[in-house]
Amino acid sequence: MIRIQCFCWGLWGAILLCLLGGAREVKAQSTPPGLEEQIGQMLMVGFEGLEVGPGHPILRDIRDYHLGGILLFDTNLNDRSRPRNIRNAGQLRKLVADLQAASDRPLLVAVDQEGGRVQRLKPRYGFPPTESARQLGEADNLLRTRRQAAMIARTLDEMGINLNLAPVVDLDVNPENPVIGGLRRSFGADPALVIRHARAFIEEHHRAGVLCTLKHFPGHGSAAGDTHLDLVDVTGSWSPRELQPFAALIEAGLADAVMTAHIFHAGLDERFPATLSKQVVTGMLRNRLQFDGVVLSDDLQMGAITRHFGLATALRQAIDAGVDVLVLADHRGNLVPKAVALIRQMVARGELSEARIHQSYARIKALKERLKGRNGEGK
Repeated sequence: MIRIQCFCWGLWGAILLCLLGGAREVKAQSTPPGLEEQIGQMLMVGFEGLEVGPGHPILRDIRDYHLGGILLFDTNLNDRSRPRNIRNAGQLRKLVADLQAASDRPLLVAVDQEGGRVQRLKPRYGFPPTESARQLGEADNLLRTRRQAAMIARTLDEMGINLNLAPVVDLDVNPENPVIGGLRRSFGADPALVIRHARAFIEEHHRAGVLCTLKHFPGHGSAAGDTHLDLVDVTGSWSPRELQPFAALIEAGLADAVMTAHIFHAGLDERFPATLSKQVVTGMLRNRLQFDGVVLSDDLQMGAITRHFGLATALRQAIDAGVDVLVLADHRGNLVPKAVALIRQMVARGELSEARIHQSYARIKALKERLKGRNGEGK
């Protein structure tokens, strides 16, 4: 009798331990990621390398610092004669697959493939030729725009690239603008035309499972200078009309993500450029236009930022403004661990709240949920 009782207690005890263990396992799986992991998801960086071996620092940053996004370029940022990430289709497809394989969650893999002069997947690497946005806008043939966008989107999808940093929805109000009008990146000066063609561009990307980014908020088309070099003041040239494409596409549910501009407008913010401005990002984009999706900064290593603000200030102000993904195009040494550490310290000092980090993480997570089942993602 005693032996039977012992056996029963042992059996029930084992069952109880299994149940408790299972409960602990379920609890562990449902525990939200730590602060450092959430911060890592907020970073998108560019790096050098046509391939990534086991010791490549970008793999360390993906594995150890939970890096959330990668930005691809075809040539080196400082020496255009040197290749950076793109040689041909086979090489690029493997590079992206290796990067995704190193991550325990989907990476946002982004590229500027607008068409025309701004394209990283160029014909000289074996990719299809493309037309500029201005060419498409001047033709004003939506079927032609759809065919172009579908071809771009299929190409990106085949490479495993899931986020196109396009379309440009800046109005071409200053044709002499060195980085918008001068490069033929805008569909045109008429908001209705820009909206029509941007909508077609985005819809074709969505058919291929590729996300898009509206840029550059709140409108870069009137600028007379290049924010890659220094801050550009649009106080006397910008108009609210430039918000119309953003507003229409957000209302239509076609804004996967929005990228900010580094332009300065004293009437919008007396101190900070748009990327670092709470009045612009939260006040205009989130509150006025009701956009609650992912906001990406333009590259925080551009001259408009680095000539006036240190890295810590830029990171803090961008996050406080409402930016979710902090883009750093030039991966240098310990850039990612340094950025993660700086943001953690800001939270510890009370300069940023944990709630603000959680908010960005939730938006990024929701965007990545839409990538599941594509390109080997959705782990």
